[in-house]
Amino acid sequence: MNGKRAAAGLALTGLALHMLLTAIQSPARARAQALPAPPDREVLQVASLGEPETLARILMLWLQAFDYQSGVSLALRDLDRERVRDWLTRILELDPRGQYPLMAAIRLYGDIPEEANQRIFAEFVHGHFYADPNRRWPWLAHAVVVARHRLRDLPLALRYARALADGVTPGRVPSWVWQLEWSILEEMGDMAGAQAALDALLAGGRVTDPVERRFLAERKLALASRTAP
Repeated sequence: MNGKRAAAGLALTGLALHMLLTAIQSPARARAQALPAPPDREVLQVASLGEPETLARILMLWLQAFDYQSGVSLALRDLDRERVRDWLTRILELDPRGQYPLMAAIRLYGDIPEEANQRIFAEFVHGHFYADPNRRWPWLAHAVVVARHRLRDLPLALRYARALADGVTPGRVPSWVWQLEWSILEEMGDMAGAQAALDALLAGGRVTDPVERRFLAERKLALASRTAP
């Protein structure tokens, strides 16, 4: 068994070197190549030789090196965003516990200052959040920031914030995660909705720190005063 694993490791190491060398070689006539579509999941599982996590790491390195190929430096925005998303999906399927594809989606590719990129990678993170919410919540929380402050799409930010609140287990995330919903509702001008969200927080036991509970109670009173006739 050890011999088989060693052989698989050598094969995957060779594949990694081949992919990286291909990315940095500079032939006489350098010309940018389009990002190919990823193979089917079953093909990658066979190609992993029983080491899917290792192949996932290799593919992640290759994908990140793709913007510099054959002596041509490409802007990340020039990559086909749907293809990048599909590669990230395949990599995550190979290593479901891996966090890097999600981080790269929202912090690297989703950081490109173009609305289409920000939306597609925020949705990628949201779509994969539910498979492991207690470990993937940081990336969806970052997607809330993207939707709220970069896209200026408060309904989208609210959808992500509610997904966070509904998906994570109490005690497994910082308390500010639970507070995103009411703060976004307040920003949207929905004072009644914000008060209801605060009521649920205070009654549900998700926020236990006395200082934070006092702050939330004060915010509830302030919201009530703004809606009073």
